[in-house]
Amino acid sequence: MTARVGVVTFPGSLDDGDAARAVRISGAEPVRLWHGDPSLHGVDAVVLPGGFSYGDYLRCGAIARFAPVMETIVDAAQGGLPVLGICNGFQILCEAHLLPGALTRNQHLHFRNRDQILRIESVGTAWTNAFQPGQEVLIPVKNGEGCYVADTATLDQLEAEGRVVARYIGGNPNGSQRDIAAITNAAGNVVGIMPHPEHAVEALTGPSLDGLGFFTSVLKHLVGAPA
Repeated sequence: MTARVGVVTFPGSLDDGDAARAVRISGAEPVRLWHGDPSLHGVDAVVLPGGFSYGDYLRCGAIARFAPVMETIVDAAQGGLPVLGICNGFQILCEAHLLPGALTRNQHLHFRNRDQILRIESVGTAWTNAFQPGQEVLIPVKNGEGCYVADTATLDQLEAEGRVVARYIGGNPNGSQRDIAAITNAAGNVVGIMPHPEHAVEALTGPSLDGLGFFTSVLKHLVGAPA
C-alpha cells in the first residue's frame, strides 16, 4: 500500500505545492491538509511547509500553532506520527513545543537565499535514515528568521542526546547557535529543518537531488514501523 503523507496549507504558505511534489517524487501519495480542518484524513506522516503562515504576525509560526489542524498534529506527533517542519514549519514546531528553542531574526538582519552545504549529524530519525552519518548535502536555504537559539542547557542536551540532525557547513547563513540547521525530538519522529529539502529533488530545478533523502527516509521508516 502506498504511504500517504499530508502537506498542510496555512494562509500564507508558500512551499506547500513544492513539498507535495517532493512527496510524490519520493513514491508516496501527497494529501493536502487544510489549516482549518482538524482531520488528518488518515495520513501516515505530515509535512509542515515553508512560507509565511498568517503573514508571520506576532512571531513566525505563533498564530499557526493554534490552527485546528495543529491541535491534531501535536497529539498525533506525541503518539509517534512522523512530522517534518521545513523553514516556517520548523518555526511552527518550536511554537507548538514539539521541538525546543526558537527561530529568530537572522543575526545580520538580511534575508538569505542561497544553496547551502549541510552535514547530516543524525541518521536515527524518521526523516534522515536514508543518509550516512557525516554525509554532506547541498540544499537551498531561504529565510529571514532562521537563526536557531536556545539556552545553553538545551543546546548541551541536544548535543548529548544526538538530536542535532544537521549543521551548516561552509558558512552559517543566519547565525544559528552551534551552526544548527535541523533538530529532532527525543523520539526521532519530529524533525525541524530550516533549509528546504523539497527544493532539491529534481535535476531541472534544484542544485542537487540531496533533499529527496528526507522524503524517502520517512517511507523506509513507515515500512519498518509496527502496524
